[in-house]
Amino acid sequence: MSAAAPALADAGARPDGAAPGAPAGGGPRRAVRPRRDTVESTVGSRVLVTGVLVLTSVYFLLPLWWLLVAATKDAGHTFAGSPLWFSHFDLFGNIADLFAYKGGIFALWLGNAGLYSIVGAGVGTLVAAATGYAVAKYEFPGRRTLFAVVLGAVLVPKVLFTLPLFLMFSQVGLVNTYLAVLLPSIVSPFGVYLARIFAASSVPDEVIEAARLDGANEGRIFFRVSLRMMSPALVTIFLFQFVEIWNNFLLPSQVLIDEQLKPVTVGLVSWNALVQSGQIERHMVLVGAFVAVVPLIVAFLSLQRFWRSGLATGAVK
Repeated sequence: MSAAAPALADAGARPDGAAPGAPAGGGPRRAVRPRRDTVESTVGSRVLVTGVLVLTSVYFLLPLWWLLVAATKDAGHTFAGSPLWFSHFDLFGNIADLFAYKGGIFALWLGNAGLYSIVGAGVGTLVAAATGYAVAKYEFPGRRTLFAVVLGAVLVPKVLFTLPLFLMFSQVGLVNTYLAVLLPSIVSPFGVYLARIFAASSVPDEVIEAARLDGANEGRIFFRVSLRMMSPALVTIFLFQFVEIWNNFLLPSQVLIDEQLKPVTVGLVSWNALVQSGQIERHMVLVGAFVAVVPLIVAFLSLQRFWRSGLATGAVK
């Protein structure tokens, strides 16, 4: 035994270099700190998140609730009683007066808004799906540049295009026509971006190759195979387009002059301008705004199963 061995023994150290009291063959033992009670922190975080969600919901739903309550009151008691609770209920009478005003002009405005929204969103969804599918599944020169331009267009507010579109349509004679609203509505850079993500994630390349081996051409593959696999994404794009076109005000107000062609948003704003001069009651505008919101709520509730799954697919990607 060497002379260093007694020294190691006296110092309480081990020849293998391990700390005293450490298990053989193992490293130095670290002191185990007691873990914090994660139950309280989890409960606190849940309460905080729930509180934020409740405040956000109240912030967005309170104006809609006030609009509902105001629309149900009689025309002479719009601001009477509690502003957030029902009194002097006359909703059906108000709706009847709304649709009878000026020979039913409000119904015509609703029809125009539905035409612009359904046709524009439908054609725009198909264009966005075809463009996003081509960018995701085909190799061609300038593909990355094209997608970069699409991403850049997403960042540009559509308000900036209103004046150039008006000048361009005035040169070709499209002002005060349905096409003046429909043509800009079918272009959606954000829809192209979503379609590209969904096509890349939900349409496998193996399926496309199998369809080609079976003799299907590219058009048939897109319409018969790819579109069906992208259906949740298409509903999501359609809803975004529908809401955007339905709520669009600036472009229709600039390119439409005839009252018979206006959508409901432009019509309600024109009515609101007549309130100050006493030509129409403010209550009529409130009831009209409430009725105009109903189609959007119905669309979201009836298609929520599709657009929620579509958004989940995009989030996973």
